[in-house]
Formats: sequence, C-alpha cells, structure tokens
Amino acid sequence: MNVTYAIEDLIAFLAQDPEPVIGFYGGEPLLAMDYMYEIMDKIPAKAFTLQTNATKLDQIEDKYLHRLDAILVSIDGGRWVTDSCRGEGTYDLVTSNLLEVENRGYKGDIIARMAFSKNGDIYRDASYLLNTKSPYFDHVHWQLDVFWSELESWTDLEGWLKRYENGITKLVSDFGASFKTGKPLGIVPFIPVFKTLLTGIETPHIRCGSGSTSFTVMTNGRIDVCPIAPELPYSNVGHIKASKPEELRGVLPVGPPCTECDVQGICGGRCLFSNQTMFWGLDWFNRVCDTIKHMINELRKQVPVAEKLIDDGVLDASVFDYPPINNGCEIIP
Repeated sequence: MNVTYAIEDLIAFLAQDPEPVIGFYGGEPLLAMDYMYEIMDKIPAKAFTLQTNATKLDQIEDKYLHRLDAILVSIDGGRWVTDSCRGEGTYDLVTSNLLEVENRGYKGDIIARMAFSKNGDIYRDASYLLNTKSPYFDHVHWQLDVFWSELESWTDLEGWLKRYENGITKLVSDFGASFKTGKPLGIVPFIPVFKTLLTGIETPHIRCGSGSTSFTVMTNGRIDVCPIAPELPYSNVGHIKASKPEELRGVLPVGPPCTECDVQGICGGRCLFSNQTMFWGLDWFNRVCDTIKHMINELRKQVPVAEKLIDDGVLDASVFDYPPINNGCEIIP
C-alpha cells in the first residue's frame, strides 16, 4: 500500500463529521499496520472497525486491538470449506489467531464474514460458525458469490440458489427458536431485517450505507461510494481535499429495479455494484433478489413468535438493535 495523500488532509476531512466511524478495509489492512496505528492515534472517531483475513491478527498491539469495536474475519465455515476457497491451512491459521486475541481479553464484536460460494452449504456452514466455541463468533455474516465472477463459470446456478433458499428456511427456523432464550442467534443478515418487520420502521437507504452514509477513502485521497469497483465510472464521488462529508450524503442512491420493488423498504436494495452494472443481466439480478424475498418471507413468519415472547417478558425488542454502528456488514447477502 502506498498512501499518497497527507494524513493531515484526512484529519481535516473527517473533522467535519461529528461522529465518524472508521473501518479499515483492503486488500488486507494489516499489511499496513503502522498506518492503521497512526490513524487511530491522530483521528478521534466514534468507533474503529477492521475487516481482515486474520493471518496477521495476532500481531496487533494490545492498545490498538482493544480499541476496535468490531473485527470482521474472513472464514467460510469449517476447515474443509474454508481451505477449499482460501488455501490449505487457512482455517487453522485464522482460528489460532482468533484464539490468541481472545486470550488477550478482546471483548469487541467478532464477526465471521463468509463468502458463500459453490462449495458452501449455508445451513451447515453458518450453523458451524454459530455453534463453535473455540474460537467464538458473536455474529455470522455472509455474501453470496454472485455478480463477481463470470456467469459462464456456473454450471447449475439455479440449483445452487434453490439449495441456498432451502438452507435459509432452516436457518430462520433456528433463529426463531432462539428467541425463547432471550437472545437471538447472531445472524447478521436476519437481525436488522427482522427489526424492520417487527417495528414497521423501514430502512431509508441501502443497508450497507454505500453512496448514502458510508464512503471509501482510497490510498490517493479519492472518495468512492465503496471500495470494490474503483475502476467503474459511478464509483468516484469526490476527494478528501475538495469534498465535505455532508455534501456526499445520499449522493448515489440505489436505482431501478430496486426502486420499483415492493420490499425495498425492508431490504434497502442490493449492493451498488450489482445494481449499477447489472453484470449478469436483469433476469439473473431478479433471480438473486428472489433469495432476499424468500429470506424476508421466512423471517416474517417469526414475527408473531417474537411479539408473543416480548409481551410475555421473555424477549426484549432491543436485542434486534444491531448493528449499533455501521460495522462493515453489508447486511443483505
């Protein structure tokens, strides 16, 4: 990483935001650990978060480790599925480093961030991460491996999506059953969507905040709506030396077909990359979005269960107030 802007310019830019949340994202941000330390030393933020492959997680100094509000760790399930996607030995290295920071007393939110791909079984893999105790994950999140690869590389995409939906049905059933404990399972794509279903308070924008309340500062000081596709023309919206945070708010809202969808207020819309590019075409875009409608419909079945438990004093509605900050989870898979 070669940062070409002066850190004073970043300080001046973020000073215009009364409560900045800074997320370290890559690439791999821990390859620039000293720069991460400098930012944490010099910029007062409401919270700091980290997305990492965790291969160097054990090397973070204590004074910085314990200031991280959340750590999102790339892991796809158990040993076999993680190593099949990320290379042999990855699972053991990642879990060893997680145990190391647990033993150092880290109390922040540890989130397993899964890339759900062809080798995955969403019920098997998410359940594994939710139930493992060593290391322990507070929450599990996933993103579908769609719209990033070539459509031609898929041999049975429809079958894969149907299996995924079947797994979601089983996961939602477990999620609803967990309400009786007073603490729902830490399934990130479910919790905030369920809160909307429970309260009727819809999301005003895409749930990850990209283009609305969340932006990416590139290594040259350029401001993009999100970090995943800097080469695309929609992505660049400013520069830290020339832009003000308030001017960026809502600069790129999600567009059609999300804006024409009857569940937009619940979902918020798919990611801006897929929405803006339609990389696999409208038909496949809509088919993938059907998986979100399926998730919403399954979650809706659990609303009466939650309402009854809340009335009985078993469950407090506040348990669905997650995430308390934008911690880097896209929410919608």
